[in-house]
Amino acid sequence: MSIPGIKIALTIAGFDPTGWAGLLADTAVFQSLGIEGAAVPTALTVQDLESVSECLPLGPEFLSRTLESLLRGSTVNAVKIGMLGSGTVAATVAEALQKNTPPAIVIDPVMASTGGTPLIDKEGIEVIKKDLIPLCTLVTPNIREAAILTGRAITNLAEMHDAAVDIYNDLKAGAVLVKGGHLKGTPIDLLYDGTDFTEFKGKRLSGPRGLFHGTGCLLSSAITAWLAKGESLQEAVRQGKIHTKKILVKRKERFFNGDDGG
Repeated sequence: MSIPGIKIALTIAGFDPTGWAGLLADTAVFQSLGIEGAAVPTALTVQDLESVSECLPLGPEFLSRTLESLLRGSTVNAVKIGMLGSGTVAATVAEALQKNTPPAIVIDPVMASTGGTPLIDKEGIEVIKKDLIPLCTLVTPNIREAAILTGRAITNLAEMHDAAVDIYNDLKAGAVLVKGGHLKGTPIDLLYDGTDFTEFKGKRLSGPRGLFHGTGCLLSSAITAWLAKGESLQEAVRQGKIHTKKILVKRKERFFNGDDGG
């Protein structure tokens, strides 16, 4: 896949029929930032804005052929990896990216829905840790995902620092962005690049739970788009957070009429 003079980002993720997360949300973010979006589905889901009731991973043979056709001899500037669904799918993605590695890869290690529905099996988590994270420019776990990746409890900013160091050192990540939105107080996301820590402080946006559906997808795809543009990692994260907030604010105004409930 090659279009002269055009920046291309590829999302490898699940299909969310609401359009607020997964492939549809990722490609919408790419296009809103002036990047052409390509997409490869890893799984189909049955869900609404509140919960996921079913997840059906796609077959590895079809997935492998699709990835090869997009990545071989292509000009994909950046890849975002989202929900994988199973260890078999995760291994297929890892193999494809090992053969054809784009300049930037961002992985949002989705492990469960907000309501707690598992979105990957134990085998898949191990593939993410051993085979995918070492390929990635950036891994963007929330504190629950970071706790699974490291085996340590995360209840404060200091423990976010420790988890980021563990993921960087033990899992060989290019860089780590631990998202602290699930902690109480001012939301802080912590970027560690192996040398420096950068704290990105935000302002908590209130609203019903459905408002925040797909927030992790929005952020990781926005960061991917900025990396595809050639921005530095810190600037990509900063711009990605700004863009994600803009989307949520517009979503709140349009669909929730400023509702602060829930």
